[in-house]
Amino acid sequence: MAEIRKSYDVLVIGAGPSGSQVAYKLAGMGYVVGVIEKKENLGGLVCCTGLVSNECVEKYPIPENVIYRWANSATLYSPSGKPIHVEREEAQVAVLNRTAFNQHWGERAQQAGAAYLFGYEVKDIARGKGGASLEISHRGENLTLQGRAVVIATGFGTQLLDKFGLGGSGDFAMGSQAEVETKDIEEVSVFFGNKIAPGFFSWIAPTSRGKALVGLLSRKNSAFYLKKILVALAADDKIVSAAVKMSYGGVTLKPLPHTYSDNLLVVGTAAGQVKPITGGGIYFGLICADIAANTLNRALEADKLAADDLAGYQRVWRRKLARELTTGYWARKAYEMLSDHQVDRVFGLLESTGIIEELCQAEELSFDWHADVIARLMGQKLLERALNTIERPFNRKEKPGIVIKNN
Repeated sequence: MAEIRKSYDVLVIGAGPSGSQVAYKLAGMGYVVGVIEKKENLGGLVCCTGLVSNECVEKYPIPENVIYRWANSATLYSPSGKPIHVEREEAQVAVLNRTAFNQHWGERAQQAGAAYLFGYEVKDIARGKGGASLEISHRGENLTLQGRAVVIATGFGTQLLDKFGLGGSGDFAMGSQAEVETKDIEEVSVFFGNKIAPGFFSWIAPTSRGKALVGLLSRKNSAFYLKKILVALAADDKIVSAAVKMSYGGVTLKPLPHTYSDNLLVVGTAAGQVKPITGGGIYFGLICADIAANTLNRALEADKLAADDLAGYQRVWRRKLARELTTGYWARKAYEMLSDHQVDRVFGLLESTGIIEELCQAEELSFDWHADVIARLMGQKLLERALNTIERPFNRKEKPGIVIKNN
């Protein structure tokens, strides 16, 4: 346990990737940084598949020993089980050991000089003279810490934002995930369908030999739908057993209207800096953490930490990500309106028209940057006509059941 000071330049709430990145950057600049983490350590299950692009790995020093494997292909399954295979010559995605990644990122920040206070929960946050104060508690011990600035990097569901009048984004999904023993799974698979993951999708991502992560996103009842998938996979002899421990988490799908206030910045999932299409937030969170650290550096040097002085943080990250987040959000909302029959028809058109092959060969196809790909898909006249001619979901009845098939 780090020595606890009464006063810090910056207090970071949350020791996930975004919080640790802010701490690493600011500690390396010479600031006194404290990181408050309610967990006793950075181990344990994380409800995140940990897929990051090669672009992310190249930009940030993610060591090979926290990468389970690299993937250059995946198979997507329509609601009826129709497969589409996507593949590129070079590896596109790294599957991270999320627990090891969190631990490494935290150790990196500590080596730079940041102090980590594990097992402390933030009970209250308030503005004070010259900064902000945090009321923290650990096993009945209550302390008050002072910080010239505070960074909220708690992930999904924090109520601390209300203390500064920032509220929430108002749109989110819930995820469930489990690590399973597998028998014959060597490739990332993604499954679509309202009987599988209503409005979203489920996945199987192989990790180490004989192991994989099975999970899904859904508006509600994510644990119920994941259990159905696990039972189906076990019945199909793809996994050893459906009796596995599940982890749960939420994903914010829309950014906060304001990610700054007096003496305060919000980063990562807490700020809604998450890809709405996939729910992934590691890379965007790291990008915004760097922007937050640079903004705070200038503000701390000038001793100007009012909201107007910190507003540049939001201007910079929005300039970088707003198009991606906005386009992805409305594409997600459009997808949620489709029936399973419509999704099946889209799968058929993507395969029969050669759109998938064209996109796989396109240089702009990226695991992180979706706006250009979405624009190209929406510009396809065949796709537009197909969606316009298919009967609406409320005019037909979906067949019950869950379909998980192989090639």
